[in-house]
Amino acid sequence: MTEDLILSNARVVTADEIVAGTVRVRDGVIEDVSAGPTAAAGAVDLDGDYLLPGFVELHTDNMEKHFSPRPGVSWPAVPAALAHDAQIAAAGITTVFDALAVGDVHKNSSRVQELSRMADALQQARDAGMLRAEHLLHLRCEVSHANVIEIFEQYVDDAKVRLVSLMDHTPGQRQFTRMEKYKEYYQGKYGFSDEALAQFIEEKLEAQKRYSAPHREILVRESHARGITLASHDDATTEHVEEAVDNGVSVSEFPTTIAAAKKAHGAGLSVLMGAPNLVLGGSHSGNVSAMELAREDVLDILSSDYVPSSMVIGLFRLWREGAKATLPEAVATVSRTPARVAGLDDRGEIAAGKRADLVRVTDRGDAPVVTGVWREGSRII
Repeated sequence: MTEDLILSNARVVTADEIVAGTVRVRDGVIEDVSAGPTAAAGAVDLDGDYLLPGFVELHTDNMEKHFSPRPGVSWPAVPAALAHDAQIAAAGITTVFDALAVGDVHKNSSRVQELSRMADALQQARDAGMLRAEHLLHLRCEVSHANVIEIFEQYVDDAKVRLVSLMDHTPGQRQFTRMEKYKEYYQGKYGFSDEALAQFIEEKLEAQKRYSAPHREILVRESHARGITLASHDDATTEHVEEAVDNGVSVSEFPTTIAAAKKAHGAGLSVLMGAPNLVLGGSHSGNVSAMELAREDVLDILSSDYVPSSMVIGLFRLWREGAKATLPEAVATVSRTPARVAGLDDRGEIAAGKRADLVRVTDRGDAPVVTGVWREGSRII
């Protein structure tokens, strides 16, 4: 049983307003939100800092760099998982969907090689009660990978799998509609010569023709059969979005054009963009700006992607630059909306009856800082 918790003298960001007041927690659940401070014994004085709901992260690759901190280096698995978890919690993320690559564009990808180690390490740490945040699984399925179905079937019945994304990194479309960007990225990543890259591109185009359509059909069918939320990755055209709608997809992850984002949003899909895109002022792949989508009112969810701390910076930037009219609307992009999309109705906002996942943020202008985190009423940071 979690001890009772009282957080007072806070700017409490609820779903609709900012309340200068107090939050009371009992047994890990929010019991009451009230205006004004309290003189109750044991109350924690937040000195006027913001109190936000715990962040819900649907797509992060952050764990990978802890398992492979340098090329050719494989870090011990459980310590790697715990280092990732600590970084996630310190960023205010109390629920994280760790993205595990099911297939990849390169046969020697560390993502493929580390998949089982990452999944097993998370389970070991979870069983031992060592994790600060709650870790769920997001299977990133590369539809053009020859063995994607075989790998997928090894993990899809794990109860922690709550999200499956349909990915296709074939050159010349989606993330890399501009071939010069594709060549720049993959030559930099794998050190291909021009000749080797040309052969690599030819192989990827052939694999897409052979595998993408049948694999997509199986992944969609098996995910729906288990009630797993589906995401479509890097939608670039209205045709991509129409395919996603036909597949029963709920999330459009990282659409690469404003046309695709508008189409997805209008079709009822939640549009997810990376907070690093907001922080850096644009996409590292040369695609659409997250701020542009926010100003067009078609950005629903922020993901930290590869920088956990980007979520708090990104949401405050959305608010301060007027892309979201109120702070509660900006906060919803990292809490209530992703929670609802993932079917986690017990969390995502500060309200009576919701899980007491809470984040204290000290406002330092351009650098809002996470200074306290509670998961189910227990302090983890």
